[in-house]
Amino acid sequence: MTAALREIVQQHWDALDRHSQAITGLRVADLPVETNVGPVVAAVDRDGNRHILIPIAPQQRVRGGLDGPALLLKKVPLEDDGGRRTFADLRCARSDLNDVFTGLCADVLKSVEAQPRNAMKALYGQIDRWRALFQTRSNLLGIEQQAGLFGELLFLDRLLERDSGAHRLWKGPFGHRHDFASAQYAVEIKSSLATDGRRARIHGLDQLDAPAGGLHLYWIRLEPGAAGGRSLNEAAKQVLDACEDESAIRSSLSAAGYRFVDAAQYEDTRFAVLEERCYAVEEGFPRLVASELTAAGLPINVTDVAYTIDLSSEPPVPLDVEGADELVAALLQEGT
Repeated sequence: MTAALREIVQQHWDALDRHSQAITGLRVADLPVETNVGPVVAAVDRDGNRHILIPIAPQQRVRGGLDGPALLLKKVPLEDDGGRRTFADLRCARSDLNDVFTGLCADVLKSVEAQPRNAMKALYGQIDRWRALFQTRSNLLGIEQQAGLFGELLFLDRLLERDSGAHRLWKGPFGHRHDFASAQYAVEIKSSLATDGRRARIHGLDQLDAPAGGLHLYWIRLEPGAAGGRSLNEAAKQVLDACEDESAIRSSLSAAGYRFVDAAQYEDTRFAVLEERCYAVEEGFPRLVASELTAAGLPINVTDVAYTIDLSSEPPVPLDVEGADELVAALLQEGT
């Protein structure tokens, strides 16, 4: 199938090199691959560069960051006798890589055929697969880092079960002081591999400083290597499948240090969830925050503060299941 599609797109480009209708500097021809908003289009520009155009809705966004020097992706509006159409334009800017680009486009067409209602997801998936071929090995996440990211993905998956756009609330990978946050609410995730106690490592004097609507700490005990556990790869795939914007999740995972090119290195480490607790971070909760230290008359002249809190005994008392469920609902509602 891929070989046949490669031949088809190559034939269209060859024909466009000779003659065809031009739209704003592009010579274009529809390909025999349909999406829910129209056919995929092959194109050649006035400089002889090859393009593949994926039709999209006018309001749909196109992922940034792919801007050459060899491969470029951008959103373009085009007009012809059929009216105005909008495309995601994937262009090869180097003629010496035309053969490689043809192979990429054949894979894109095959994926679009398989999921015509999700053409952009098909496009992004193939671009990422091909880029992974040439990506050097990154720094791998250690077991503690894997556990921390696994806990965040576990909570994110629960948000996505209710709202496929909930990835917008995941702020931790980009340096926000809280892992999940809306305008008024925040949630901090702490994963532990310890077999006893309930301790959490806190970084900075603002990590447990609550926003106006409130802050909750979600504590998870994980057992690595447990039979029946899930790998970090499985957790990542689960949120990718559940979200409405796969590229946003991929960007967040990359910012958190997880890259799909390293997936094989994480496959043998699996985590089982042994215990989960959710706490309201309010008056009486053990914490150090700048506002309370200042109110107590203590000058804040230190930086890079890190400390450990012990939640092994009560108080503080964790929320019950209903309370934790209400937290998720409030975070999603306020984040819309």
